Amino acid sequence: MRLRNIPGAREAIAVSPYVVHEDVMREKRGNWNEVFGNDHPLHIEVGMGKGRFITELAMRDPEINYVGIEKYSSVLLRALEKRELQPELVNLMFLRMDAEDLPEVFGEGEVSRIYLNFSDPWPKDRHAKRRLPSKEFLARYDRILTPEGRVEFKTDNRALFEFALEQRELAGWRLDGCTFDLHHDEKMMQGNIMTEYEERFSSQGNPICKMVISR
Repeated sequence: MRLRNIPGAREAIAVSPYVVHEDVMREKRGNWNEVFGNDHPLHIEVGMGKGRFITELAMRDPEINYVGIEKYSSVLLRALEKRELQPELVNLMFLRMDAEDLPEVFGEGEVSRIYLNFSDPWPKDRHAKRRLPSKEFLARYDRILTPEGRVEFKTDNRALFEFALEQRELAGWRLDGCTFDLHHDEKMMQGNIMTEYEERFSSQGNPICKMVISR
């Protein structure tokens, strides 16, 4: 899908108090508790899109710190617009960065949970290692997750989901939960927050797949 460039997006992000900027984000590695001023658990969403999911999470649970990660400025700007309407959400910050750099920004055992929602499928085989549930990315998550940390992945792309399940097994991760039809799985649906994509795809009759994994 072609992303529409929004003029001024980078400039707006550069002055936002809700973004930890590129020139200092690596300095926060291992010390994200200082960013939030507390020792609450840290959860991150990689590829957060327009921010609906993580903003709702932050509203639901003020005892958890959330960081939304998005590499596209025009998309991150939409999340910032939501954030500016909720100034009381002191437990939510954003990063504009590539997911490949996660271990450079978060310390070992610093993140309790990672959310991957409707990630780019990168359908060509030669791009498989770019897929966020690939074994290459699982190795990155392994470095920053707490010992009991989990990864939660949702998608409507059945091929990508089956790839994720295969990669999980190859990497030796434990499958804690799995469904090929989330919205008809009462147990897995408990506490579910729909992303913009999830609402659109499910309304079209597309089943949503979800897995929860840990080491």
